[in-house]
Amino acid sequence: MTYFVIIITAVFVNNIVLMQFLGICPFLGVSKKISTAAGMTGAVAFVMVIATIVTYLIQKSVLDVFEIGFLQTITFILIIASLVQLVEIILKKVSPALFQALGVFLPLITTNCAILGVAIMTIQKDYNLLEGVVFAIASAVGFGLALILFAGLREHLDLMNVPKGMKGVPIAFVVAGILAMAFLGFSGLV
Repeated sequence: MTYFVIIITAVFVNNIVLMQFLGICPFLGVSKKISTAAGMTGAVAFVMVIATIVTYLIQKSVLDVFEIGFLQTITFILIIASLVQLVEIILKKVSPALFQALGVFLPLITTNCAILGVAIMTIQKDYNLLEGVVFAIASAVGFGLALILFAGLREHLDLMNVPKGMKGVPIAFVVAGILAMAFLGFSGLV
């Protein structure tokens, strides 16, 4: 039951993007096409899960043992940056088209506060390793759900007759707010 609660909470109730406002940069920047949103979701999910595992192990085996928890943030950032470099190398070899489509947003995963936030929240919520991995996967699914829904809405908005002053970013912010309010409806679920 604990894992089910973690999943529902991370995906819907405390969605990393729409409820906690982490990862807004890729949410707004890569959400113009569903294909790039799906690619970014995959890259973020991979980095988020691996980063959660590695940071958890580093926290428990090094930072806690030597009582240097004050180095948590900088350590986690360095680990995440290393993992993003790995993803960048893999994407360049496996899917050059996706690598080009993600462009500048791929290196921005390094500073994506959603990934750092999930790694830190795993420690703060005192999850064990398995619960942390479930939380990371569920948070990545929630991130992807929000990103892909928003990308679909933005693609649809391009076909709509939007007033000139609202085209582009202004209407995107309005739609993002409405999407966040829709997810707010899940707040009493768990």
